[in-house]
Amino acid sequence: MKRTIFTLAALAALTVAGPALADCTVKYKAKQDNPLQLMAGEATLPDSACGSKDAAAAALAPKLAKEGWTLLAIVAILG
Repeated sequence: MKRTIFTLAALAALTVAGPALADCTVKYKAKQDNPLQLMAGEATLPDSACGSKDAAAAALAPKLAKEGWTLLAIVAILG
């Protein structure tokens, strides 16, 4: 009985943690004007934005814009 409860608890924990593991990390380049500043950074995006550089750019650009940055390029998508 204890073993069954432990197994079910472990499965529940993995199910909850599963979506978090589906995220990806993207490497990007961005700029800020007046004065010109360039930045290379990394960001974590949801799985839905990990399929292509265009999808990643569409998800990341608004987040950077809120901080005053303009996305220049997605350099890499890391699984």
